[in-house]
Amino acid sequence: MFVPKTHNPALAAGLILLASAFIAATTLLAKALSTGALGTPLHPLQISHARFVFAFAIFACAALAMRQRIAAPHWGLHIGRTLCGWGGVTLMFAAVAHVAMGDATAISFLNPVFAMMLAIPLLGERVGRVRWSAAAIAITGMVILLRPTPDSFQPGALLALGAAAVMGMELIFIKKLTRREGVFQILVINNFIGVCIASAAVLPVWQMPDATQWLALAAIGGLMACAQTAFINGMARADASFVAPFSYATLIFATLYDFAVFDVLPDAVSVLGALVIIGGALLLAIREGRAGAVPPVPVPAQTDTKSVANGTDKPLADGTGSGQD
Repeated sequence: MFVPKTHNPALAAGLILLASAFIAATTLLAKALSTGALGTPLHPLQISHARFVFAFAIFACAALAMRQRIAAPHWGLHIGRTLCGWGGVTLMFAAVAHVAMGDATAISFLNPVFAMMLAIPLLGERVGRVRWSAAAIAITGMVILLRPTPDSFQPGALLALGAAAVMGMELIFIKKLTRREGVFQILVINNFIGVCIASAAVLPVWQMPDATQWLALAAIGGLMACAQTAFINGMARADASFVAPFSYATLIFATLYDFAVFDVLPDAVSVLGALVIIGGALLLAIREGRAGAVPPVPVPAQTDTKSVANGTDKPLADGTGSGQD
């Protein structure tokens, strides 16, 4: 029988903060690789491919060392989650090549808003005025960041918006998976499927990296493996509405890294847009928390997997932030 992780909010907060620092670091390296700061620019598909290859190598070695067994995985949920995660991380890596890391990261925080909207048709949830108001606030912040005028519009920001949309879908898959399977199993399977998808996608654009680029690509995979481990363990130890505010630290780390390496500081429009997006996402998280979070219920091994796949278990109340893939 699958036993959920012990509820520990303090540990969950620390793990989410740690994951945020790692995620921002992977975005920084992706920006360096895709803009030519570390040699000939690499395609975002090649960067995301390396992210999965090196992360899977780490998890596969750990699985062999621990003699980890894969127990009755729900392949449909895993494939759906990995497709969304691969798409989201590739779009984010592409976005930071065109816009400031802070702007791209802030737009990615729209993913809980997209998760809320997707939960209506997929999980049959009813959305009230507070949740729609929170979504409207966050979307207003997104419009501010997009700077929709002929002189200042940032087309690259649309890539970050696309990343937020597919990562919002990923949140639904992640929460379902953490209710029925162990964290390590989720990570191993996710990265294995990711390698398969990314390997097929990278073939038309792959080019031989130099030694420095190989190191950076390997670092992206290692950092993302650490980020995934910390993020999913944090998600499994506290309600999503509680951990949501801590995930917004990714924006702080991204801004600091961008300034330290590329000497880029957010302007007033970026700060305003980011604050509005975070305000809307926080309102959504608070609303979900007040709705009453029910502690995870152990799922027996003989549970009808069809009911889980169809979303007839507890409706999703998610408010998490950045991209964890």
